[in-house]
Amino acid sequence: MGKIIAFANQKGGVGKTTSAINIAAGIGLIGKKTLMVDCDPQGNTTSGVGVRKSAIHATTYDVIIGRARAEQAIIKTEFDGLYVMPTSMPLAAAEFELADLEHRESRLRDALAPIKDAYDYIIIDCPPSLGLLTINALTASDGVVIPMQCEYFSLEGLSQIMMTVKQVKKLYNPTVSLSGILITMYNGRLNLSVSVLDELKKYYADKLFATAIPRSVRVSEAPSYGQPIQYYDKRSSTAIAYNEVARELTERI
Repeated sequence: MGKIIAFANQKGGVGKTTSAINIAAGIGLIGKKTLMVDCDPQGNTTSGVGVRKSAIHATTYDVIIGRARAEQAIIKTEFDGLYVMPTSMPLAAAEFELADLEHRESRLRDALAPIKDAYDYIIIDCPPSLGLLTINALTASDGVVIPMQCEYFSLEGLSQIMMTVKQVKKLYNPTVSLSGILITMYNGRLNLSVSVLDELKKYYADKLFATAIPRSVRVSEAPSYGQPIQYYDKRSSTAIAYNEVARELTERI
């Protein structure tokens, strides 16, 4: 049975989409069939795996509002084992349309149910907010990965997303759990980074991934070429780190 994992954090700029892309690519490289669901209206996951707008026939938006079936929206990427359900800016309107729909919090879960077992892993990239799209993603998921930077504002954001996961677990999805906290853009030479990581280890030692993702120019360049870091620069420290996290995530789920 396939496992669904949401990448969520309402704070923007923490490497959420970058991590979702590169971990999904890493899972694909170890022979697992992986689907990425782009649930962020910005569509960075879609462009980050090289999908052109001309190739898109249906989107996550169409699937959520019931205009298309999930299988009609899925595109095979050029990367090993990696598929994507793309999105575009109209997905932003789904927040408003969902408010008037029946079972609005479970639309994505219901849409993914028929295809869940066709994939080993389904990775959902959530928008940087705690609105209905994120609630839909959490309701559909077996686990949640929270990417975050080693900054004090990120600690506050972590508390908020943890509370949201707890509420979704109580109200909509009793089986969802925290799969892990992923440190991104880590610089061990900065006292602040070390201090925040030490603080996280006090309270979430069992939830932190063993590998932190180092800050890297190369991983910032890769999306402009429509490639995960493993294909843009497979020997980079960031590519190696994401592959290690991908392996650890498959062991945890």
